[in-house]
Amino acid sequence: MSVISTCDLCDARKGDTDGGLRVLPPVFRQFGGRQAFHGRVRTVRCFEDNTSVKALLEGPGDGAVLVVDGAGSLRRALVGGNIAAAAARNGWAGVVVHGAVRDVAELAAAEVGMLALATIPMPTERKRAGDVDVAVQIEGVWVRPGDWLCADADGVVVSDRPLA
Repeated sequence: MSVISTCDLCDARKGDTDGGLRVLPPVFRQFGGRQAFHGRVRTVRCFEDNTSVKALLEGPGDGAVLVVDGAGSLRRALVGGNIAAAAARNGWAGVVVHGAVRDVAELAAAEVGMLALATIPMPTERKRAGDVDVAVQIEGVWVRPGDWLCADADGVVVSDRPLA
């Protein structure tokens, strides 16, 4: 995967006023084996139930980034080691979880980007699927299916057009 710098993206588009480039607030921690990642966005909106997250990440990723709107809940982990390993095997570039994850050592061993708010050992109960490929709002920033996301040590940038 080629390297794209969030700082370079912001420098190149700092004068844009159309809202096409958005920066997520610095609330995410790095957990995955891939420290920098980028790709086309897919989304899931769910609350303390990772049924749809698991289903998507166990399928082909084609270099995409899954953005999970877990409503910021820190009571249940939406991604764990097994799901992260599946995401890496299936070609996902990364996962951004607005919520919690678990199995920290296994996440770090998986060759996939993984950002989340925090860790918690409690798993979810799979009762109902979430909403897939819908616009989500993460910390006040809109992320839409088909957007492009770039993440590195400096932050997370979302764009309405391909990253360069």
